[in-house]
Amino acid sequence: MDTSKQTQAARTWFEALRDRICAKFEAIEREAGSDAAFTYREWDRDTGDDSDGGGGVQGLMKGKVFEKVGVNVSTVSGEFSPQFAGQMNGASEEHPQFSATGISLVAHMANPHVPAVHMNTRFLTTQSAWFGGGADLNPPIPYEEDTQAFHARLRAACAAHNPTYYDKFSRWADDYFYIPHRECHRGVGGIFYDHLECDDDPSFDRNFAFTKDVGEAFLDIYPQLVRARMEQEWTPEEKQQQLEWRGRYAEFNLVYDRGTLFGLKTGGNIDAILMSLPPEAVWS
Repeated sequence: MDTSKQTQAARTWFEALRDRICAKFEAIEREAGSDAAFTYREWDRDTGDDSDGGGGVQGLMKGKVFEKVGVNVSTVSGEFSPQFAGQMNGASEEHPQFSATGISLVAHMANPHVPAVHMNTRFLTTQSAWFGGGADLNPPIPYEEDTQAFHARLRAACAAHNPTYYDKFSRWADDYFYIPHRECHRGVGGIFYDHLECDDDPSFDRNFAFTKDVGEAFLDIYPQLVRARMEQEWTPEEKQQQLEWRGRYAEFNLVYDRGTLFGLKTGGNIDAILMSLPPEAVWS
């Protein structure tokens, strides 16, 4: 299998998905009477020598509805450090080479009734090649109907490909998005998957199709949830609840999140990696 060709195909899809997501989010800002728009900053991965390590584009918007939302696409390659190589699927000290392309999104909302959200999908190659990703909802003030709608849309995306996916990947999300030192989950879950192995062209096509549908599911359901809550009034106590919840979110991303670790260990753009952190948080 020509993994360079597959990486380019995945990159093209991730970039197109980014453009569609950003357009929808900007449209929501227009509906709220805001002229906020995404700004984009290109970055190159520093390899420490003259080799091409790739890079990406960081997209960021701060508006009336989206207090802070980042949508990043990166495509990088190089070699893992000897200490990190042994922790990565298909890599080793003898074979530290890797390539990765993916989209990563985190939205922190101005209104505490509007759920924050995370979505990420990616394609990685070492001596192996695989897709991973998922989406999870992170409301400071949970609403059961929002949780059910979010999960139902992801369940439908999973069911179109494998009847076991939703149960497996939703449990994986519950296990992954957990803060052990707080003994709580950071949100109401979603799906998380990794190591959907691509051993040949048919398996790549199959797993790529699923990953695309995860992106389409997110693009469909999340704007609906935002529009349903974005004009809802809130109290100072509810805003405080949101700020305290954001502290938990920051703790997870800094201590446990594998994507944060991967970016920092592979020389990624620091601002893009840490764009997941909320614009304001408190610890009581």
